[in-house]
This record gives sequence, structure tokens and C-alpha cells, in this order.
Amino acid sequence: MPAKARAPLPSTYEAALEELEQLLAQIESGQLPLEQLLAGYQRGAQLLAFCRSRLQAVQQQIQVLDGDIARSLDESALAAPGQTAD
Repeated sequence: MPAKARAPLPSTYEAALEELEQLLAQIESGQLPLEQLLAGYQRGAQLLAFCRSRLQAVQQQIQVLDGDIARSLDESALAAPGQTAD
């Protein structure tokens, strides 16, 4: 498992989450030797950091989109007072 600890991170959040779930199941099974347990823990920490960074990036994108939508709604309300948007 030491080679896997140096493996590149998955390209997607979903792939990282799937690998993390599989790794967690192996660790929780109690069947891993100590060295593999340590390598698995290290890989899990890498995957967790990757997933958190991806989630944070998506959250920031959503906040930008929400701000754009709010500005758009404000502008349309100012452009046509008294009219409702369809």
C-alpha cells in the first residue's frame, strides 16, 4: 500500500469520495497490518483534503452565481418598476 499513498489524486470529487469510502471500510475492518494502516491513514488524509478543497471551490462558485443572480434581479426590478418578472 505504500505505492498507493503516493498515487496521484483522483480527477473528480466523486472518484476521491469513492476511494475514501473504500479505504475507510478497510481501515474499520481491523484487518490491515500496521504499516498498511498507516499508509491508508495518510492516503485518507490526502483524499479528505482534496474533497474539502473541491467542496470549497464549488461553494465559492455558488456564492458568485448567487451574487450575479441577485444583481440581475435588482437591475430588472429597477428597470421596470411596478412590473413583475415572468
